[in-house]
Amino acid sequence: MRKILLFLFILTSVSAIAQKSSNNKLVQFTGVVVTNDSLQPIPFASVMVRRTNTGTFTDYYGFFSFVARKGDTVEFACLGFKSAAFTIPDTLSENRYSIIQVLLSDTISIPTITVMPWPTKEDFKQAFVNLKVNDNDITRANRNLDTETLAELSEFVAPDGTINYKWAVQQQQTALYQSGQYPSNALLNPIAWAKFIQAWKNGAFKRKK
Repeated sequence: MRKILLFLFILTSVSAIAQKSSNNKLVQFTGVVVTNDSLQPIPFASVMVRRTNTGTFTDYYGFFSFVARKGDTVEFACLGFKSAAFTIPDTLSENRYSIIQVLLSDTISIPTITVMPWPTKEDFKQAFVNLKVNDNDITRANRNLDTETLAELSEFVAPDGTINYKWAVQQQQTALYQSGQYPSNALLNPIAWAKFIQAWKNGAFKRKK
């Protein structure tokens, strides 16, 4: 019985000493990860102990904090920056340690990818055969400025402010021109009759289907 008690006492003492020694190696590792050019914080950067699954990520302000061991090598990584490593000193007299880790900017080059709207070559051939080539600028301009086309479109377009203003000014000028006399009568104007007859011959008064 005495041997059993002595064995338990020795086992407990060794466990306590080992636990105390292990606790002396633990350290609260904190810090901030920033850029090298403007010292701006880098959010969501990876802070991991090498060859282990221990670590954390920086928050929105680039701050991190986790429990590590003295002598651990901590790796810092983030997309768009070169990875860096830092070894926690094993001669610390305190159980906490803080750093400001700077990461250098890194440019990642990826191969050029050409996105095509056709899934296969056969679809491309079919689309190429049925392709309707657009007219050049001169052809489109002549078509848009065609007199008959503009005349047809004018029938469905309401007069804008410029046309209304021009018409009002013309009425005022006509009233000033005829001020103090009888207004002119187009029925007695031979030039107006000549224009009317010519328009009649040209078919301007035919009913449009």
